[in-house]
Amino acid sequence: MRRVEGGVVRPGWEAEVEAQGLVYNRTHLPGGEVRSYWREGPFYDFTSAEVQRLEGWVAQLFEMCVAAGDHVVEHDLFDRMGIPLIARSGIRATWESEPPSVYGRFDLRYDGSGPPKLLEFNADTPTGLVESAVTQWNWHLFTGQGRDQWNALHEKLVAAWQRNLTRWERRTGVRPRVHLAWTSEETSGEDRMTVAYLMDTVVQAGYEAVELVVEDIALDAGDGRFYDAQGRHLDVVFKLYPWEWLIEDEFGAAVLADAARPGGTTWIEPVYKMLWSTKALLPVLWRLFGGDPVLSELLLPAYFADEMPSSWRTFVRKPIWGREGANVEIVRDGRVVTAMPGRYGTEGYVVQEFAPLPDFTGVDGPHHPVLGAWVVDGEPAGLGIRESDGLITDNLSFFVPHTIDHAA
Repeated sequence: MRRVEGGVVRPGWEAEVEAQGLVYNRTHLPGGEVRSYWREGPFYDFTSAEVQRLEGWVAQLFEMCVAAGDHVVEHDLFDRMGIPLIARSGIRATWESEPPSVYGRFDLRYDGSGPPKLLEFNADTPTGLVESAVTQWNWHLFTGQGRDQWNALHEKLVAAWQRNLTRWERRTGVRPRVHLAWTSEETSGEDRMTVAYLMDTVVQAGYEAVELVVEDIALDAGDGRFYDAQGRHLDVVFKLYPWEWLIEDEFGAAVLADAARPGGTTWIEPVYKMLWSTKALLPVLWRLFGGDPVLSELLLPAYFADEMPSSWRTFVRKPIWGREGANVEIVRDGRVVTAMPGRYGTEGYVVQEFAPLPDFTGVDGPHHPVLGAWVVDGEPAGLGIRESDGLITDNLSFFVPHTIDHAA
């Protein structure tokens, strides 16, 4: 793994990436400055052998997460995980029945030497998909840099919809209409463009796709079922709206009750993703695999905050349901040295061993990458890289493309 500077800069690249769906490319900084989220020119390069190893490690991580989910359900650790009572029966039911699930993203610390380390699993509503699947692939095709790219996202997404929706259709006897929902509270355009891209993959899989705003979903008080603004029943809904928010909403109980009935709406991702999309997954994984000499290499030691070893003086503290680096703290020698603002934390914290992100310093200063390794239908599917100036990757980070086997 290396960071290459001075790559090809395409004429009119800003307009190009926006035309390809990256309408949220302009990042507004707190001081009023506007900068590009996409970095044109530099890129990260990997060897083909390195990518093969990464794929194997990601597949192993997914298997470990399945084992962790089994462990939580079998040992009734929902209280310890901070999962509300209202969601537990739905989690148990969907964990057992395995309704459609499409994708997720592991965030990894990796510097090119040894196995990556899991930072978290974005299993419920991961974004960064458009830039990973579309923008960087078009960049690769145009610039010709590198022999390839770890990027089978599009093909695997189409195949995932085909497999999952065909299975749903055979089980129910109904050909599903797929609604894809985003919340109007997200104003950057990222959620809407993610939905627009996924709609395309649904259509290519041979099914009808309908865009939907979460706020327009209607509950019929008579039959307890959900409908869109045109009165069409919601067969299958892909949502870019986290379960931890949904179950707390006014209609959260009705969503879970309807989903449990025959003919009810099927939600993607399913509610069992709450087992993985929480930082509470990290100490569960460490409890299960921390003593394994091989599998522990993919993890950083992690504990619930109230179980942290008394000897720990340097660590990272993360809110259980936090997003985009909000409320993350880096503690060194017992003192908080970096703290991100946010609205999370009342739900509790976990602590994780502090392993600073690698620094691929360039002419413009430090660059700390986080590898976003995508899984589609449970299989490794591609890579997207975000990098930041500091050690916490937040909503002000950059997206940097990558290649495989770029000539020196």
